[in-house]
Amino acid sequence: MLVTAIWGLNFSIIKLGLKSVDPFVLAGIRFTLCALPAVFFIRRPKVKLSYLISYGLVFGVGLWGVVNLSIEAGLSAGIASLLLQMSAFFSILLGAATFRESISKFQCAGLLLASLGLACVVTLTDGSATFAGIVLIIAGAASWSVANIVIKKSGTNEVLAFLVWSSLFSPIPLFLIAWVDHGTAAYVQTFARIDGRAIFSIFFQVYPTTLFGYWIWNSLLKKYPVSTVAPLSLLVPIFGMLGSMIVFSEHIGVTKLLAMLFIVLGLVTGLYGRRLSAVLISRQIRP
Repeated sequence: MLVTAIWGLNFSIIKLGLKSVDPFVLAGIRFTLCALPAVFFIRRPKVKLSYLISYGLVFGVGLWGVVNLSIEAGLSAGIASLLLQMSAFFSILLGAATFRESISKFQCAGLLLASLGLACVVTLTDGSATFAGIVLIIAGAASWSVANIVIKKSGTNEVLAFLVWSSLFSPIPLFLIAWVDHGTAAYVQTFARIDGRAIFSIFFQVYPTTLFGYWIWNSLLKKYPVSTVAPLSLLVPIFGMLGSMIVFSEHIGVTKLLAMLFIVLGLVTGLYGRRLSAVLISRQIRP
């Protein structure tokens, strides 16, 4: 629960950093510190270099660079944390296309429910969701799904080492995008405007969120059944909404509650519907 709370709060912490730092520069600094100096102390994972490069680009640029941009484009931290969970359904679709995994009726039902949640977000008029922000966060969710496919195809069991070494390939593209977009102004303004909030945001993203969070999460997955640990990730958007309420006084009205209900219920149905159905059936046939 501590890790899911950190991951949920991270979206509000990102927004704090974006008040003074360009979104791609912020992500670039984050992944620079994720890689350095850790690569000098953690042995490179035994995978092809192409997997590390691909993951670094997709996870660093396609996911977190785009998430930062979506928040800068007007998406609230709470809504960003909620819509990013759509990656679960992109992963299902990509898994079917890449590994020929079958799509169950529960997954289809879950996707439908989550789509209703997305529709609720689109109707928001309180300024917490913009069209550009929604499109960008959905693109980020799709990138997260691709990143999951990359790490699965790599077959690595050294997840922390994989994350650290792949982070080497994220900063340069992120810094280049910032330069192409704003020229040297992106860096001049960063050094001129960076403050304590931005520094706190960077360190929070690097250490509690990325290195500590992934290390603890994957340690739990090794020690306990996936069915015990994985459902806790459903708490991330809830902590994300709570964090946004506390840090930015985001108003949570009926529409946002419905969106959260539909998306979380869709995740439960799509990811755990088959298992829950089997448990209910087994209880019904017991004498």
